[in-house]
Amino acid sequence: MSLYDEIGGGRVIATAVSVFSTRVTDDPELAPWFAEVDLDRLRAHQRAFLTAALGGPDLFTGRSMASAHAGLGISIEAFDRVLEHLAYTLFDLGLSYEQVTTVIDGLRPVGEQIVEEASVAT
Repeated sequence: MSLYDEIGGGRVIATAVSVFSTRVTDDPELAPWFAEVDLDRLRAHQRAFLTAALGGPDLFTGRSMASAHAGLGISIEAFDRVLEHLAYTLFDLGLSYEQVTTVIDGLRPVGEQIVEEASVAT
C-alpha cells in the first residue's frame, strides 16, 4: 500500500494542500514569493505533485520544478521553512511521525531543483 493510500488518498491531500497553502501565504517570510501567484492554480499543481510524491496516480502535467522556480531567488532557508509548514500540516491532519518523516525526506531532494545557488547561505 502506498503512503498516498495509507493516509487517505485524495481527500487528505486536498485538505493538506488547503491548510498548507494558507500557512505558507500567511508566513511573512514566505508571502512575498506568493504575492502575484494564481493560488488556485498553485494549489492544483501542489495536489498533483503531492499525490505523485506519495505514491498516488501521477497526474502532474506542469513545468519541471527547476523551470517553475527559476529566477525566483528561493533560498535554502525559505525551502526548509516551506517543508516545516508542510510537516506541521501533516501532523495536524493526524499523520504519524514516521509518515511525516517519509514525506519530508522524500521531498528534500526536490530542493536541488528549487533553491538557487546564489541564494544559498554559506
